[in-house]
Amino acid sequence: MREQQATFAQAGFEQYRKTTRREQFLAEMDRVVPWAELCAVIEPYYPKVDGAGRPPVGLERMLRLYFLQQCFNLSDPALEEAVYDSASMRAFVGIDLGREPAPDETTVCKFRHLLEKHALGKQLFQAVKAHLQKRGLKVASGTIVDATIIGAPSSTKNQERKRDPEMCQTKKGNQWYFGMKAHIGVDSKTQLIHSVMATPANTHDSQALPYLLHGKETRVWGDSAYTGQTEVIREHAPCAQDFTHHKGTRSHPLTETDKAQNRTKSKVRAKVEHLFRVIKCSFGFVKVRYRGLMKNAHRLFVTCALANLFIARRQLMRMQHG
Repeated sequence: MREQQATFAQAGFEQYRKTTRREQFLAEMDRVVPWAELCAVIEPYYPKVDGAGRPPVGLERMLRLYFLQQCFNLSDPALEEAVYDSASMRAFVGIDLGREPAPDETTVCKFRHLLEKHALGKQLFQAVKAHLQKRGLKVASGTIVDATIIGAPSSTKNQERKRDPEMCQTKKGNQWYFGMKAHIGVDSKTQLIHSVMATPANTHDSQALPYLLHGKETRVWGDSAYTGQTEVIREHAPCAQDFTHHKGTRSHPLTETDKAQNRTKSKVRAKVEHLFRVIKCSFGFVKVRYRGLMKNAHRLFVTCALANLFIARRQLMRMQHG
C-alpha cells in the first residue's frame, strides 16, 4: 500500500477550521479564572525545588490540569490520555508535545491528594468568592437554599466487599438512592453559590440550613423540606423573613392561597435548579468518583467554585473589555 504524503492540515495548517464548544469553553474559563490568586492559596503547601532530584511541575500548570479534570469529570488516567488527545486541552494547560511530555497520571494523583490532604478545596472556593466580590458580584440580602443527591456505587463487588460506609441511602418519592447530599446556599440576585456543605444522603435538608446562611439575609427561600424552620432562620439570620414553601398534609391540605404563594415563591426558588444543572450536567458531578465523604466534599467545593466562575464568566469578560 502506497504511503500518502502528509498534508498541510496534518502539519497544523488546516484550511477548514471551526471553533468547537470545548475550545470556546476553555478559552472563556482561561480568561476568568484568577490563576495567581488561586496559586497563592496552594503555594505554601506545594513542593519546593531543593536541588536534589527532578524539579516539580509548575504549580499553575498542575492547577490547570486539576481544573480540566473537574470540568470534564475525568479520572487520573483519563486526564493524561485526554491531554495527549486534545489540542485544545494542551493549549489550556500550556503543553507543547514537541518540547515536553504531559504530566503522567501519578503526578496528577499526587497533586489531587495534596489538595485533599490540606482541605484546599474550601479555600479555593473562598478565594473565588472573594475574587468575584472584588469585581462587584457581592452577596445580596436574599438566599435560596436547596440540596441534591449525588449518587454513589451501591455494589459490593470491590476489594472490601462492602459499600462505602460514609455514604447512606435515602428515599425520595417512591425511589431509594444511595450516596451523599450536596447542600448549597445561592444568592438570589447574582445566582452565585456562597455556601456549600456535603453530608450523607440520609441527612435531612433542614439540618444543613444553619450552615447555608451568611447571617445578613432579609429573605430566605426554600422548598417544602425547609418548612417549619422559621426559628432556625431567625436565629442565624435575625432580619430574614421565611419565604420557604408551605407544606400540606392529609389532615391539613394546602389551601388555594397557599398554593398561589408557593407558585410565587417558586419563581425565585427555581434559580437554584440552574446551579444544580451546571454542577451535574456541565461539570458531570452526577456520581461520586472517590471513596469517602471528605474527598467528594473537596471535589464539591472545587466544582462549586468553577460553577460560580462559569455563571459569571460573561460579566467578568465584559469587565475585562471595559
